[in-house]
Parts: sequence; C-alpha cells; structure tokens
Amino acid sequence: MAGRSPRRRAPQPELFPASMNDPPMAAPRDGPFTLAPRFPDGLIYAPDFLTPGEERALLAAIASLPLAESRYRQYTAKRRTVSYGSSYDFATNVLSPAPPVAEFLLPLRARVAAWVGIPATAFVHALVTEYSPGTQLGWHRDVPSFGTVVGVSLAGGARMRFRRWPHVTGGKRVDGFVLDLAPRSAYVLQREIRWRWQHAISPTKALRYSITFRTSASHAPA
Repeated sequence: MAGRSPRRRAPQPELFPASMNDPPMAAPRDGPFTLAPRFPDGLIYAPDFLTPGEERALLAAIASLPLAESRYRQYTAKRRTVSYGSSYDFATNVLSPAPPVAEFLLPLRARVAAWVGIPATAFVHALVTEYSPGTQLGWHRDVPSFGTVVGVSLAGGARMRFRRWPHVTGGKRVDGFVLDLAPRSAYVLQREIRWRWQHAISPTKALRYSITFRTSASHAPA
C-alpha cells in the first residue's frame, strides 16, 4: 500500500525469544496426542527461522539434487533423500562415508550452529528429504551414531508427533504431544527429547522438503 514502509526482518536474536520452551499456537488433537503445556527438555522450535527469499533459494538448489528413494532393509520408503557427510545403512547398521556437505548448505549450517551454540564443523551429517503428499515417517529415534539433531522445514508444513520411550509402561500407554512444523521453521532435538522420546511425521498434505543437520554422538550435550 502507498505510504507504508517496507516490512523488515527482525534482527536474528529476536527470532528466538527467551520463552523458547513455550509451545506454538494450539493445534487440534491428533488421536491421543495433544500439545504439552511446555516442551520437554531439549526441544526448541523457531517458527520463522528462514525468510521466504531464503526458502526459495534453498528450494531452487534442491531441485537439482539427485534425490533417491530411501531403503530400510527390504523396505523402500516413499521419501526421497540425499545424504552428506555420512550415510546410515539400515541393512547392516553401519555408518558409511558420503560426499561432503554441499556448498549451498554451508551458510544454513553456520546459522544453525550459531543458534544452537555448537561449532558448525560438529554438524558432520546433512540430509535433504522430499515428502510428496501423503508421505509419512514412522516412529523412531535417530540412530545413536548421531547426537544433536536440527531440522529445517521448506515448502509444505508437517505434523511431528512425539511419545516417550518406551511408550507403554506397566501395560499403560504413555501419551505424547504434537508439534506443527510450519514452512521456514526449525527445531532442535537434544538431551531428554533426543534420547528418551520417539518422533514421527504424520502423512503430509502437500509437497514438503526438510534439511536435517546432525552432530556426531560425541558432540551431544549431557
């Protein structure tokens, strides 16, 4: 509109207020899962980690990547991925070398590292994933070879569900909670949420991409 000054992005520190453990806006129930009053220890969520322009640049770079369907033993997943730094073989449970982190991901890795307070070089693994509409990710904890996990969402949103591990205690199911991942948002998994909880992604409603950075287990905070 005429006379209105252009909208400027807030300085980086203002994107991550002190109340990081407060949940985002309330989301509808997802089965027995509800939003917890506060996040468990180690879970951080930033809804506006990237600008729309930064998101477009990353998506343009991803469009040229050799994404391939992921294989889990005898199962071929609907997700398409490409790994950097290392690649985990689910048939042998062995971490194998992979090409170094792509140059277009290095600025994002540096920002993630500054946010979390870990040296950028400690993030030895990067994974780019494509979720076509209807793609889901089952219950799991990331393999113990990795430590801190940071995920960045692009294009479509996703619903991330969490449950304690083990999720059945004394024959009674332990309820979890859900977190809606908005496009351009980022999250951190470390400490309690990393090692004592499982997470899953509900079937996506639209095309979505994620970029995940992981440290080695030796860089996981106590």
